[in-house]
Amino acid sequence: MLERYDRINKEKILDILDYSKLNYHVLEGMADWVRVIDEEGLVIYANKSMKKALGENINNRKCYEVICKEKACNTCITQRSIATGETIQKEEIINNKTYSVKSSPVKDSKGVIIAAVEVFRNITRERKLELELINKNKKMNDDLEFSKRLQGKILPKKEQIQNLTLDYIYKPSETLSGDMFDMYRIDDDNIGVYISDVVGNGTSASLMTMFIRQTMRFMNGNPANPSDILRELHKRFLFLELEVGYYFTIFFGVFNTKTKKLKYVNAGHNCMPIRYNLEKNAVDVIENKGYPISSLLEEITFKEKEIQINIGDKILFYTDGVTEARDYSGREFGLKRLINIIKANPIDILNDIERTVFKHSFGEIEDDFALLLLEILY
Repeated sequence: MLERYDRINKEKILDILDYSKLNYHVLEGMADWVRVIDEEGLVIYANKSMKKALGENINNRKCYEVICKEKACNTCITQRSIATGETIQKEEIINNKTYSVKSSPVKDSKGVIIAAVEVFRNITRERKLELELINKNKKMNDDLEFSKRLQGKILPKKEQIQNLTLDYIYKPSETLSGDMFDMYRIDDDNIGVYISDVVGNGTSASLMTMFIRQTMRFMNGNPANPSDILRELHKRFLFLELEVGYYFTIFFGVFNTKTKKLKYVNAGHNCMPIRYNLEKNAVDVIENKGYPISSLLEEITFKEKEIQINIGDKILFYTDGVTEARDYSGREFGLKRLINIIKANPIDILNDIERTVFKHSFGEIEDDFALLLLEILY
């Protein structure tokens, strides 16, 4: 072989092919391709694996020819390794297969760089799996985005129903939310309103919100007895036969547009609505207790309460993503701050709460964030 390298110093070649330096026997037994390229870009050594795949006539050929290319690469990592002493890596497509190529400098006995050794590792399978994963992730992201749009579409309109107006701010912590709320007409005299919070978030929680929304909207029940409506909701939830880890809370009220009375029940929702009266500048919490909707209990009884609503009253419904938002020291936003905001700025309650909560938590909301504001007009 040495006779074919007249222009290369014989001692350098022997130095490069010194078995004790390149560990020749190890290289010959490797499944990865290994080759040594000199300063002229010629292959002066290739191991058995490379010769078996690309042919025995590899030596003394240009490095790019060996890997089935017609011209040199625009960026040659081998020449860069020889010039700078760097170890450089890139990918090459050879015979429709993908290889990771790592080029490292080779020095003679005096420490002078005289060649580069390249190791080719077949990563076709890894790249195929990576591409499949990317495509699956894209499909999953597309599905999530579609589900997000669908979930947004089923939210109630910001509108007026008779003498009751609705406004809200809704921000999922992930693409999909476990918070759901609604205001809908039950009959000519009664309007149903609720806010619910499904345990967890993401896809499973969002599917549960759709169950809640569709069930509440199309469930027959006596509006004078909201506890009966929640009992029926619980019964239909049990029919799903889900694990005990799936449950949700809901605060549900029925507003009579003639009497202006709100009759309400609570199924474990720990964020009690807040009522504000502009004329008196008074704030009170609409309290009630009850068990969440879950499969732990076969029968649940909900306690009904009733309050008189005055013209101009505003009622804020919310989820724990608001009150449990934390600052960097771990302090929760809390109910007291929420009440203070309502008192300080009753005209723009929702936007002021959003600004203050996000400032408190430096914009990092870990849970779904829902605010629902009702106002009695006349």
